Amino acid sequence: MPEISRFYGISITMNYNEHNPPHFHAFYGDFEISVEIKSGAVKGSMPKRALKMIFEWLELYKEELLEDWELSQNRKTLLKIPPLP
Repeated sequence: MPEISRFYGISITMNYNEHNPPHFHAFYGDFEISVEIKSGAVKGSMPKRALKMIFEWLELYKEELLEDWELSQNRKTLLKIPPLP
Protein backbone atom coordinates (compact mmCIF):
# COMPACT_ATOMS: atom_id res chain seq x y z
CA MET A 1 0.00 0.00 0.00
CA PRO A 2 1.63 3.25 -1.07
CA GLU A 3 1.84 5.84 1.70
CA ILE A 4 0.33 9.14 0.57
CA SER A 5 0.74 11.11 3.81
CA ARG A 6 2.15 10.87 7.34
CA PHE A 7 1.55 13.10 10.36
CA TYR A 8 1.77 12.75 14.14
CA GLY A 9 2.62 9.06 13.82
CA ILE A 10 -0.38 8.38 11.56
CA SER A 11 0.31 6.78 8.19
CA ILE A 12 -2.24 7.25 5.38
CA THR A 13 -2.21 4.74 2.54
CA MET A 14 -4.27 3.85 -0.50
CA ASN A 15 -4.30 0.56 -2.40
CA TYR A 16 -4.22 0.21 -6.16
CA ASN A 17 -7.31 -1.01 -8.01
CA GLU A 18 -9.39 -1.48 -4.88
CA HIS A 19 -13.16 -1.83 -4.43
CA ASN A 20 -15.58 1.10 -4.24
CA PRO A 21 -16.53 3.29 -2.45
CA PRO A 22 -13.44 5.52 -2.59
CA HIS A 23 -11.54 5.17 0.68
CA PHE A 24 -8.12 5.29 2.32
CA HIS A 25 -6.45 3.41 5.16
CA ALA A 26 -4.96 4.95 8.29
CA PHE A 27 -2.50 3.27 10.65
CA TYR A 28 -1.48 4.44 14.11
CA GLY A 29 0.50 2.01 16.25
CA ASP A 30 -1.50 -1.23 16.36
CA PHE A 31 -4.68 0.50 15.16
CA GLU A 32 -5.98 0.43 11.59
CA ILE A 33 -9.06 1.94 9.97
CA SER A 34 -10.45 2.48 6.51
CA VAL A 35 -12.28 5.74 5.88
CA GLU A 36 -14.72 6.43 3.06
CA ILE A 37 -13.66 9.70 1.47
CA LYS A 38 -17.11 11.10 0.68
CA SER A 39 -19.12 9.98 3.72
CA GLY A 40 -16.41 9.69 6.38
CA ALA A 41 -17.69 6.21 7.36
CA VAL A 42 -15.06 4.32 9.36
CA LYS A 43 -14.32 0.60 9.61
CA GLY A 44 -11.96 -0.47 12.37
CA SER A 45 -10.84 1.22 15.57
CA MET A 46 -8.61 4.18 16.32
CA PRO A 47 -7.99 6.29 19.44
CA LYS A 48 -10.29 9.35 19.55
CA ARG A 49 -7.47 11.90 19.33
CA ALA A 50 -5.95 10.24 16.24
CA LEU A 51 -9.39 9.85 14.65
CA LYS A 52 -10.10 13.56 15.17
CA MET A 53 -6.84 14.46 13.39
CA ILE A 54 -7.65 12.09 10.51
CA PHE A 55 -11.06 13.71 10.02
CA GLU A 56 -9.49 17.20 10.15
CA TRP A 57 -7.01 16.12 7.47
CA LEU A 58 -9.80 14.50 5.39
CA GLU A 59 -11.75 17.77 5.30
CA LEU A 60 -8.66 19.70 4.17
CA TYR A 61 -7.66 17.31 1.40
CA LYS A 62 -10.86 15.61 0.20
CA GLU A 63 -10.33 16.70 -3.43
CA GLU A 64 -6.73 15.46 -3.43
CA LEU A 65 -7.85 12.13 -1.97
CA LEU A 66 -10.46 11.70 -4.70
CA GLU A 67 -7.80 12.52 -7.29
CA ASP A 68 -5.49 9.87 -5.80
CA TRP A 69 -8.41 7.41 -5.81
CA GLU A 70 -8.82 7.91 -9.57
CA LEU A 71 -5.07 7.47 -10.07
CA SER A 72 -5.12 4.27 -8.01
CA GLN A 73 -7.97 2.82 -10.05
CA ASN A 74 -5.89 3.40 -13.18
CA ARG A 75 -2.74 2.01 -11.52
CA LYS A 76 -0.92 5.33 -11.85
CA THR A 77 1.54 6.84 -9.39
CA LEU A 78 -0.25 8.37 -6.42
CA LEU A 79 0.45 11.94 -5.40
CA LYS A 80 1.74 12.76 -1.93
CA ILE A 81 -0.73 14.79 0.13
CA PRO A 82 0.57 17.29 2.69
CA PRO A 83 0.37 16.36 6.36
CA LEU A 84 -2.02 17.95 8.83
CA PRO A 85 -0.66 21.47 9.45
